[in-house]
Amino acid sequence: MKAIVIHNYGSADVLRYEDVAPPKIKPDQLLVKVHAACVNPIDWKIRKGMLKVITGNKFPMVLGLDLAGEVVEVGTKVTRFVIGDQVYGSVKLPGGAYAEFAALQENQAALKPKNMSYEEAATLPVAALTALQALRDLGKIKTGQTVLVNGASGGVGIFAVQIAKVFGAEVTGVCSTKNLDLVKSLGADRIIDYTQQDFTQDTVQYDIIFDVVVKKSFADCKKVLKPNGIYVTTIPTPQNILPGILSTFIPGKKAKFVLAKPNPQDFAYLNELIEAGKTRTVIDRTYPLQELAAAHNYSESERAVGKIAIAIAS
Repeated sequence: MKAIVIHNYGSADVLRYEDVAPPKIKPDQLLVKVHAACVNPIDWKIRKGMLKVITGNKFPMVLGLDLAGEVVEVGTKVTRFVIGDQVYGSVKLPGGAYAEFAALQENQAALKPKNMSYEEAATLPVAALTALQALRDLGKIKTGQTVLVNGASGGVGIFAVQIAKVFGAEVTGVCSTKNLDLVKSLGADRIIDYTQQDFTQDTVQYDIIFDVVVKKSFADCKKVLKPNGIYVTTIPTPQNILPGILSTFIPGKKAKFVLAKPNPQDFAYLNELIEAGKTRTVIDRTYPLQELAAAHNYSESERAVGKIAIAIAS
């Protein structure tokens, strides 16, 4: 099969379009004919070697976490899926989605929403689950609360705005000038153009600040958090690690870090929202698999609005 392979860590230049053997599935896995994948920042961070303490140095390595496609084989212990099912999900680190076929754990897969294309479904797993678990599980979001999403037009931010609205929150989205209309269309009640205003210098306070883009530290945000407010971010930076640990032992404002954990229950909940028209994805660009290097470079530029999809030819 064709796949994008790396033989060492480095820039996007290390990505190679090559022939590799199809994966052999374990009893609890599905073999999926991949129709679409997507680019998440974690993909190029793995490619650069930023997570090699986790991913190791076993090459060649196929990257890519999120995918959507058709089940062509099921393991002997699989009970929720059959051959022919249209599914989406996330493969385990370091990846395997940037390929014509991929092995997917049963508990990290879900039936594709009926009203989504393969490309749209492939953009969901990491980003939408991150938003859901950050707000619901870590932020303990409640109806009537005030929520600020910093990076509201990005891959995780687009879902965070919509999911916060589903939970009945009053949502402020922070983005650049060119994305104000998009964030408003996603349901934000208030929009801050970060090129014109620094939300940490505002007088408004929030129950939850979800810093998707990791541009403001917990210390920066404390004065605009309510007395029991919660700051959630996607990357445990040095500025946030110690204050976050200390905040767990001290009453008042908390700092937390989200790492999405795929599971059937949360996939089912996302499907309900999507099929009811309460949540949608936004795809900035779609690249063919052979042009993955360009897709990675675009993601690294931090100019993408919403998600970057990868189309994989049948």
